[in-house]
Amino acid sequence: MQKTILERVEHVTGDVVSLLLRGDEGPLAPWEPGAHIDLELPNWLTRQYSLCGDPGDLSAYRIAVRHDPLSRGGSEYVHLFLRPGRTLSVSLPRNHFPLRPAPEYLFLAGGIGITPIMPMVRAAVESGAAVTLVYTGRSLPFAAELVATYGDRVRLGRPDLAALAAEFPAVEVYCCGPEPMLAAAEAVFPGVHTERFQPVRRTFGPDTPFEVVCARSGQTIQVPADESLLDALNHAGRPVPSACREGVCGSCEVPVLAGEPEHRDDIGAAAGRMYPCVSRASSPRLVLDV
Repeated sequence: MQKTILERVEHVTGDVVSLLLRGDEGPLAPWEPGAHIDLELPNWLTRQYSLCGDPGDLSAYRIAVRHDPLSRGGSEYVHLFLRPGRTLSVSLPRNHFPLRPAPEYLFLAGGIGITPIMPMVRAAVESGAAVTLVYTGRSLPFAAELVATYGDRVRLGRPDLAALAAEFPAVEVYCCGPEPMLAAAEAVFPGVHTERFQPVRRTFGPDTPFEVVCARSGQTIQVPADESLLDALNHAGRPVPSACREGVCGSCEVPVLAGEPEHRDDIGAAAGRMYPCVSRASSPRLVLDV
């Protein structure tokens, strides 16, 4: 974890605040567009937020938090109680939404989904690529900043995705926003790159028991049908760091040495990796490097 000082809290819109987290012990860890961090809050909650500042400035991280009164307490605490001067721990950046080199980009953002897109737009423009940003939503944090910086590259308002697909037939498309927007983009743009803040609700087969061998200790753990792999590991004294417990943040990634995982995450686990907060086993036995 990295220690930061909350230097500034800025109301960007009525329901979104921007936080500037200054490194408390020198430069912070480097990151690339699309990355996010875990923020440890003083009320014992850990939440994930996309970095939306300048990757070239490692003196501070910038994140934005939308106020959701129906949340599990993270955004409520940030908006009502967090004040400048507070020391806050943040994780090293993780990136499951990387920007690939391309000559032309179309960025689609909805509401707070603009946060991972902002540094992508910056990097794409700096690379000399052709860039179009389409930004929609009831609340448009950073809209004025984006228009002032990028001018007519930015289009505000609800898009006609079919018309955009015809206008941009062969570009790299990146999209972040509410689930209906992501689903619509995936239906129109083959190969669109998306990031979700909430898991997709999918149906899997019935949960069945399996066993896990912890390769570092040789310990064998039985995972019952009514318990997650993450909880089974924690209860057996093999704790794995975790944050979202929904398969969207990547904080609980573990290496798989043998066996066949049943991947239930929304990130797309790399070969030989899995996220035990939601994923289980398709084989009777897994061997994990824990």
